[in-house]
Amino acid sequence: MPPSESAADLPVRHILPALTEALAEHGVAVLVAPPGAGKTTLVPLALADQVDGRIVVAQPRRVAARAAARRMAELRGERVGETVGYAVRGERRTSARTRIEVVTTGLLVQRLQHDPELPGVGAVLLDEAHERQLDADLALAFGIEVRAALRPELRLLAMSATAQAERLGALLGTAAEPAPVLRAEGRAYPVDVVWAPPPRPVDPPHGLRVDPRLLDHVAATVRRALAAHDGDLLVFLPGAGEINGVAGRLTGLAGTDLVRLHGRQSSAEQDAALRPAAGRRRVVLATAVAETSLTVPGVRVVVDAGLSRVARTDLARGLGALVTVPVSRAAATQRAGRAGREAPGRVYRCWSAADHDRLPAQPEPEIAVADLTSFALQLACWGRPDGTGLALPDPPPAAAMQVARATLEALGAVAPDGRVTGRGRAIAAVGAHPRLARALLDGAARVRPHRAAEVVAVLAESAPGDDLVATWRRLRSGTDPAGTRWRAEVNRLRAALDESPPSAEPPLSAEPDDRQGGPDDQRTGPDNQRNGPDDRRTGPDNRRAGRDGRRAGPELPDDLAAGLLVGLAYPERLARARQAGAETYLMAGGTAADLAPGSPLAGAEWLAISVADRAPGRRGAVIRQAAVVDGATAREAGAALLRREQEIAWSGEDVVAREVQRLGAIVLLDRPLARPDPARVAAALRDGLRQVGLDLLTWTRPARELRARLAFCRQALGGEWPEVTDAALLDRADEWLGPELAAARRRADLARIDVPAALRRLLPWREAARLDELAPERLAVPSGSRHRVDYSDPAAPVLAVKLQETFGWRDVPRIADGRVPVLLHLLSPAGRPVAVTRDLASFWRTGYPQVRAELRGRYPRHPWPADPTGAPPTRGLQPRRG
Repeated sequence: MPPSESAADLPVRHILPALTEALAEHGVAVLVAPPGAGKTTLVPLALADQVDGRIVVAQPRRVAARAAARRMAELRGERVGETVGYAVRGERRTSARTRIEVVTTGLLVQRLQHDPELPGVGAVLLDEAHERQLDADLALAFGIEVRAALRPELRLLAMSATAQAERLGALLGTAAEPAPVLRAEGRAYPVDVVWAPPPRPVDPPHGLRVDPRLLDHVAATVRRALAAHDGDLLVFLPGAGEINGVAGRLTGLAGTDLVRLHGRQSSAEQDAALRPAAGRRRVVLATAVAETSLTVPGVRVVVDAGLSRVARTDLARGLGALVTVPVSRAAATQRAGRAGREAPGRVYRCWSAADHDRLPAQPEPEIAVADLTSFALQLACWGRPDGTGLALPDPPPAAAMQVARATLEALGAVAPDGRVTGRGRAIAAVGAHPRLARALLDGAARVRPHRAAEVVAVLAESAPGDDLVATWRRLRSGTDPAGTRWRAEVNRLRAALDESPPSAEPPLSAEPDDRQGGPDDQRTGPDNQRNGPDDRRTGPDNRRAGRDGRRAGPELPDDLAAGLLVGLAYPERLARARQAGAETYLMAGGTAADLAPGSPLAGAEWLAISVADRAPGRRGAVIRQAAVVDGATAREAGAALLRREQEIAWSGEDVVAREVQRLGAIVLLDRPLARPDPARVAAALRDGLRQVGLDLLTWTRPARELRARLAFCRQALGGEWPEVTDAALLDRADEWLGPELAAARRRADLARIDVPAALRRLLPWREAARLDELAPERLAVPSGSRHRVDYSDPAAPVLAVKLQETFGWRDVPRIADGRVPVLLHLLSPAGRPVAVTRDLASFWRTGYPQVRAELRGRYPRHPWPADPTGAPPTRGLQPRRG
């Protein structure tokens, strides 16, 4: 099946004999060829004569799949659908004569799941393997396993412009014998590089924001290139918003058409962008959809803004976000190659050569950063729930897989051991993200199947607009240019819904955790032109509405129908305004979210949020799309998140006993409990003691002194004497505070507890009987007074007494069965310390004479005998001499 002469000089043509020989001998191979070398179109045509059966070529994007099929058909002088055809989501053009079929990688994965043997297929070609999309990784791994277990004769070829060839070769072959790697060197035409950084610094991208000054510079560079070169221009920008921004800056270009090319367009719009305009120059403003496997006719110059938009997933909050990042060097090479497809070309890079050297070599693989819910479901359907044993280029991150598995379990798609359930297969068969498939299957009976398909199609196609219902109505009216593509998806979803078994529909209360994701390319089903909101036909709609004995209920208006479906898909994004009229909401998942300024949704009490993202550094999220709902619909959609419970707990300063109903983190009802469970109140009070400490009790002087005496006994005697540190008392709170805790209701009750009486409960009866003997509160001194013992330091109990009251003592008193001498603090007549001692005999001999000499003149009316051991003790003054 030779191609036309126009392809004869493409670099890959010279390697075709070696490639066909390698595939015939090994069954697997890797082909590395630069952009424009002809690998996407020439290789399938060459293999068609060498391989029995159909050749399936997998492309990562629908627009590339259609373009590749058209180009191969042109090379053969045929129409698409004859020898060469394609199949993408919503569209298929093949016939019984078709030998080469170009499909999306998502569709190839679904076909492998449906029948792994791929009957009638002789070869599978995985194009643009370097892009490392999730479906591409799955198609590669599944294809390798099919060859090993079922179809050893199936030929498998991975093709890329910038692939890590040796790594792919090891995956396709074995460690001992990797697949052969063939390289087609050179380009069809040379491409010169012009470094064109902005003349003044611009801010780096942040989230979705791109500095307007960069867009000004891109527009200026386009004008510069138009003036300097012939031919059409292809301009790479990160998203549709930047495309519109640059288009607005390029108005008034004489004799030049501005053409947009991005993923939100219909297939007809995308295909039109790939057709040349007779007699007029074109500036094609494109996203990454034009990066690979596409020839945009007439393009001689590429202007590259140097940015790419990629998805990121916030696993903790269950939110996704599109962020703008610098392009990789590999992607920049791919983009530059678009200028050299038909003639020598030039690429203007809006950054410097030094900045280029600092760019990442390759883009991050999608498996490292994306939501893995769909990926995990595909693995489960394949029988490899965790991917073990599959030839995946990179293993999935453990945390992302754990979140994905939890989501699928909540959906009922997988069992606790990870195996797929019947419901999981039904969800996978819908061909949408599992969350959206759940909304379609479970919501159809409530809102009518056709309306369910319409709303889910809006979500699946990521149709822009913060008011979901307004977007839905606009698409339904036919006034939106994206309506054709949306309508095709509606028809596909309706077909999938009609084919789903009744067992695929569980009760509405089966709710998933909130993780964001998006669908991928899948095959469409039969066409269905009905598009009204009140579809009351007999047939599948009405039959389905009564399945499993469930009642459809009253017809919901558009806003509530849309909100219900969004809530079924993303129950943790059901949100309530923090206060009446506010633009800040609390989502059921616990994350705060703000409406964009001027949003038409402002003032709604409840929202079902379909799209929200959180930029780096922000605590809350920004609502990008939502539908207004009422409280009843929010409860219906989020039924599995509803919890009614009695909360009895310590909260800050006191016990809180209340009945609370929540929808996730949103409090719906909060009222005090009249008769809380005493045991739970006691537990809450114990928590309060642990959090706040023993200061919640009233520590009177007798309580403090008793605790100090007990601490002294523990220090001096050990044994059965209790430990009375804070930690020990808190650990044994039930023993010594049990009766009081059982009767208490609030913090104030703790303050009224008789702490000394409670502490004594810690004492065994023998120790309780001897406490006053071993650790007396007071000690008698020679004067007859009884003075309090200070046990603040358990290792050194202190007895403070005036020196004259101790006359006659020869030694200090001892306590704790004579084991511990008290520490005497001897005081002056004025009560000031004059000596501290445990050895009274030594003090009388050496210290007392000095004290006597110093104080007898100051206190002449107090006795200062020369021999204090023989003098009578006294508490008062000596009588005055007459």
